[in-house]
Amino acid sequence: MDNKRRQLIGCSAALAATVSVPGWARDSIHDSIGDKAHANDAPHGAGSAQKAARPQLGTSAAIDGNGRLWVAQTEAVEQAGGGPALANILLAWSADGGKSWTKVGPVLAAPERVEANGEGRPKLAFGPRGQMYLTYTQPLDQPHTGHIRFARSTDGGVSFSAPVTVQRDLAATGHRFDGIVTDRRGRIFVAWIDKRDGDAARKAGRAYRGAALYYAVSGDEGASFGLDVKVADHCCECCRIALALTPNGDVAAMWRHVFAPNVRDHAMAILVPSGRPGALTRISFDDWRIDACPHHGPSLAFDARGRRHQVWFTGGDERGGLYYAVAGPTGRAGKPVRLGGAQAGHGEVLAAGSAVAVVWKEFDGQATKVMLRLSSGNRPAWQERALVTTRGASDHPHLVSDGSAMWLVWRTEDEGVVVHRVEAAA
Repeated sequence: MDNKRRQLIGCSAALAATVSVPGWARDSIHDSIGDKAHANDAPHGAGSAQKAARPQLGTSAAIDGNGRLWVAQTEAVEQAGGGPALANILLAWSADGGKSWTKVGPVLAAPERVEANGEGRPKLAFGPRGQMYLTYTQPLDQPHTGHIRFARSTDGGVSFSAPVTVQRDLAATGHRFDGIVTDRRGRIFVAWIDKRDGDAARKAGRAYRGAALYYAVSGDEGASFGLDVKVADHCCECCRIALALTPNGDVAAMWRHVFAPNVRDHAMAILVPSGRPGALTRISFDDWRIDACPHHGPSLAFDARGRRHQVWFTGGDERGGLYYAVAGPTGRAGKPVRLGGAQAGHGEVLAAGSAVAVVWKEFDGQATKVMLRLSSGNRPAWQERALVTTRGASDHPHLVSDGSAMWLVWRTEDEGVVVHRVEAAA
């Protein structure tokens, strides 16, 4: 990947069907932006290394059992006399596709450090009886270190429990880039990237590639979590983890793995509640050899027919770019399809009903667009078009669904939180 691509891939007027969060979201965004060109892609060493006035654009979205769209974002909290940057987490929900919003929070009784950059941000999930679960990474004093934190609400967001640390290992090392999902029985799965094994190996003089992937499960609505379970050694250090439910209700994880000697392709495994994860399966074969983390995690979804849809980024001078592939019931993916041009990145895929949608952001040198590739039951042939555009800094685009309809949620510096219903063009 050439230097221009490296610089622009992270640099990244709504159309008629688009709405944006007014007031509270836009104000908090403008209060928190530092360097406009790169506010969405801060270095992965958060914590005290960050400037106090620079919370990030990282925002997540989810839809609850009543069909309400929720967003979670951070708000900087000023400290008298300086000190490390603290933040709180704000929530808001909309029952009309983003036309109007109800603010909830702040979530934390006492502000603390909260990571909210490109690949890490607070995340939301919901239980079968309206329980609301929130995870985030709490940066520690040293760069690239943190703890996975969890809070819950059992009254629809009126109140939240005090946050707790999920992982049992409390060493001041990297526990970061959390992901959360609930299965059909209401169990909570939290996964993260963990550096404890790499630290131990290096202390003993042994070689170790990257970090490890761990998870923990709660079967009591978040009142407690089980033991830390290692899925695999040698995952990439700073790429988000994709979690998705399979058609039979299993939790699948997809991540950027470090295959020997240093190939940064992708793997998948099933996370089981018993603490014995399924075998690792390699699911991308780009042979990208780089001794660095690209801060560019994958996305994963399963449709009702059991097909696996995956989106990922790879580097390299010839094959570098964003790709999509679908795997049939046998698990073998078809030929990857390249998405967009040289500046395409940070894609997400989602399946709902008979539709499959892929979105990504693409910088054209002056503005960033969110592009859509959509296949629906009425129009199975893929359609591709731009959905929204911004000239300021922006977060990564996200797709959410209530089981039938899908929405794009995208936070930008200039427009606030943009919501756009994803549907076939007329």
